[in-house]
Amino acid sequence: MLVEMHKNYSYKLYVTDRTRHLDDMIEIARQIWNHFLALQKRYYRIYGKYISANRMKTHLTKLKRLSRYQNWNQLGSQAAQDVVERLDRSYQAFFDWCKNRSGPKKSPPKFRKRLKYRSFTLKQAGWTIQDNVITIARKYRFKFWKHRDFKGEIKTITIKRLPSGDYYIFLSVIEQVFVPDAHAGNAVGIDFGLKTFLTLSDGTEVTSPEWLKNSLSDIRKASWNLSRKELGSNNRKRARLQYEKIHENVANRRRDWFYKLARDLTIKYSVICIEDLNLDGMKRIWGRKVSDLAYSEFVKILEYEALINGCEIIKVDRWYPSSKTCSSCGFLNDDISLKIRDWVCPSCGIQHRRDFNASVNILNQGLLTRYGTSIA
Repeated sequence: MLVEMHKNYSYKLYVTDRTRHLDDMIEIARQIWNHFLALQKRYYRIYGKYISANRMKTHLTKLKRLSRYQNWNQLGSQAAQDVVERLDRSYQAFFDWCKNRSGPKKSPPKFRKRLKYRSFTLKQAGWTIQDNVITIARKYRFKFWKHRDFKGEIKTITIKRLPSGDYYIFLSVIEQVFVPDAHAGNAVGIDFGLKTFLTLSDGTEVTSPEWLKNSLSDIRKASWNLSRKELGSNNRKRARLQYEKIHENVANRRRDWFYKLARDLTIKYSVICIEDLNLDGMKRIWGRKVSDLAYSEFVKILEYEALINGCEIIKVDRWYPSSKTCSSCGFLNDDISLKIRDWVCPSCGIQHRRDFNASVNILNQGLLTRYGTSIA
């Protein structure tokens, strides 16, 4: 079945002397962000009201006619308006959270320093792409590594400067994608863990390579080297870029492993049941360990691979006591703590491995919720 799908393609730009123009455009976008954020704060302090996105765009057009803000015209009009839309979306997300108090906490937008604002977005005008060359504002040409072709209609192009100093273009494309029907295969429950990354209900265990942990010595060395450099010096700039490149390499290796693992799982199984975990709460308790395992990123990749491989993802409520429930008789044992990895059911006497028992319960609960039946 063919469906329209939003897909993103990323390409790395060649870093040349011309990329300084991208720095200038990003800096203009940052100035617009900070200007309208200050305007919002001042207007709310005086009138107690919020300025709508349309009013901000109208005011932006007027400002660009003034000599003081003439340099803002170097950034395309749609790209400048997108900065205002970003600010509005950030405020609206904060207002929604204040109203509902549900989901992850949202903070109001903040002023951005020069190095903290890293991108701008082009929409339907102000750019052309021919082969591996993108032209911006009809005069700035940049080459990129076109390692794969993209299909479909380009909706937006985002130019982003990574903390490591590399530049990427991200193409948001509407593409006709063939989505296969659900394929034949077994259903499986998956329990996420700190010691074992994934424990499957068929007994399979997947251990995380823990890319961040294995790179800690290089990170500490780069951090120590950075701390020794004089503030504002070129040596410090080079040391900072080297430090950021290590983190970027860790993230890239982790993401590559996630895609390969998710593809294998979605091809092998037709239904995958997982927990809807409170990852922010886990991160506050276990810190770097949870960040290194990156469950949230893996779940997003798993859902994407499931869509294109004909696999169904079922999420079980986070409050379901999967680890404390006996998968054989259903007895709820509230006396076991997180430190207990093996326990015996007081009701039926069966011995359980905590993570495997949880994965079986997740499978049963997921199938029961979705189809009204379980395998038990």
